[in-house]
Amino acid sequence: MSLLAYTSLAVLAYLLLRWLNKRQRRLPLPPGPKGYPTIGNLFDMPTSFVGHHFDLKDTDIIYLNVTGTPTIILNSFEASFELMEKRSNIYASRPKLPMLELMGWDRDFLMMEYGKDWKMHRKLFVQEFPQAETGKHDSPIITGNRTLLANILNDPENYREHIRNMVGSIIISITYGIDTKPQSDPHLENAEKALDAFLEAVNPGQFTVNAIPWLKYLPDWFPGAAFKRQAKEWKSLYQKMANVPFKVTKDNISKAQALKSGTRKDIVKETAASMYEAGTDTAHTGLMSFILAMLCFPEYQVKAQQEIDRVVGSERLPDLGDKDSLPYCNAIMREVSRWLPVASLIIRYIYYEDEYRGYRIPKNSTILSNAWAISHDEDTYPSPEQFNPERWIKDDKLDTDMRDTTAIFGFGRRICPRRFVANSMMFLTIVTILAAFDIGKSDGEDEPKVEYTSAIQNRPVPFKCKIKPRSEVHARLVREGYEDLE
Repeated sequence: MSLLAYTSLAVLAYLLLRWLNKRQRRLPLPPGPKGYPTIGNLFDMPTSFVGHHFDLKDTDIIYLNVTGTPTIILNSFEASFELMEKRSNIYASRPKLPMLELMGWDRDFLMMEYGKDWKMHRKLFVQEFPQAETGKHDSPIITGNRTLLANILNDPENYREHIRNMVGSIIISITYGIDTKPQSDPHLENAEKALDAFLEAVNPGQFTVNAIPWLKYLPDWFPGAAFKRQAKEWKSLYQKMANVPFKVTKDNISKAQALKSGTRKDIVKETAASMYEAGTDTAHTGLMSFILAMLCFPEYQVKAQQEIDRVVGSERLPDLGDKDSLPYCNAIMREVSRWLPVASLIIRYIYYEDEYRGYRIPKNSTILSNAWAISHDEDTYPSPEQFNPERWIKDDKLDTDMRDTTAIFGFGRRICPRRFVANSMMFLTIVTILAAFDIGKSDGEDEPKVEYTSAIQNRPVPFKCKIKPRSEVHARLVREGYEDLE
């Protein structure tokens, strides 16, 4: 091409770009509540997203100005999928949270900005957690499951701690190759404290410094700077969670291979901590929601047990190979995830201006996908507040036309890389508990209530229940399964 032709194309491209930029600037912002001078919608930012959808007519996208930071709330699967999945090349980052920086969690894979380091962390993550059901980690899942059943059989009142220990032991075994103690394991206890601190720090509206970043420069003694003293205390929890198990297992083959391949030691350590952090609390919370559902809706428990008895029989407990043969149990697992989704929000950050349905999404916006609104969409899930696993069943099979609950694992490049391991753990725990035990109301207790605390994560309020073996035959199967491990 001639110089004139190149020049003409360059001019046309420049004019087109200017036209597009002007057009975007003319586009309106999404609708949202009116804010106040300077602070904008700071006080409109919800600390709980359960039922708080900022419902405005004819829109699934809401705009807030939180002390100058554009914040976009997506209240539908369609909006979330369009932006976070189809446009994941620009919706793959996370917002910077000063509270996490003060705590030393800014290098955490889950909250890291999208870029070179994030990709290196992700690569290690995917190496350990294949993006398909390969069975790679079935052995620690089975070991943890059999230990859980035996612990519930011997000490049913502390089922909550038994479930937490099972989840933690499976993930720490996969991540570090460490065998944990059946009770009061120091690795698990410290990780629980660290994760509680993390969830409080990222909860929208919990710490003003996340909305007004310059506050992080205040001296510790300054009035109102208690958050800095809190951050120092929490920082030690993260360091202990990341450093102690890594030091114990730094010669583990998989980690050594990663180091030999040229991966930086700090990235290996940070990724390992994120592997452990990513699943411990979410899996435990999901299983507690399952126990609560069976307690409150025993009719579905009975139907699931009937399916297990019919398909598996009484000579063994269900295993992972039975998954495709137990549609009703699968339906219960899906409904638990939909009914009380563990995560209220899916958080992203966009550095570039974008457009959606005629609305302008400003650059440097925090994007919040409202997972609760998605899983309680009446058009997709009629009577969404009702726990009903049969919404997933059609002609005695899982209804393939129903939109599943994969949205709980996120979208696009940030989708949870350990979702297949999480599903296997969740399924095996649900079907073996249903097969071996009856879950019912504790003696002398009132009728159970569905109560939970909600922030960035939804957790059932601690509740009492009575878990007993369905028969002596089932108790024997539990004991034999545990003895086979020894």
